[in-house]
Amino acid sequence: MDRRASVQFNGPNALVLRVISVSARATYDGWAWITGYALDPETGKATVRREIFVLRSGLQIMRFKPQSPRKAAR
Repeated sequence: MDRRASVQFNGPNALVLRVISVSARATYDGWAWITGYALDPETGKATVRREIFVLRSGLQIMRFKPQSPRKAAR
């Protein structure tokens, strides 16, 4: 998520979210409440569950590939 989904995710506040549900509750046209897990950018592991209000057209589907672990120096 970045600024295209909502101003709250601008710059360093951008996040990758694994979506688990989209709420059916009524909102403004084009907006939605979604629930998911914020992912750690290095490991891809879920760090915290979040419920966020976003502009649907600003969402991007990604195939998340965590950074490969660094090999230990010998």
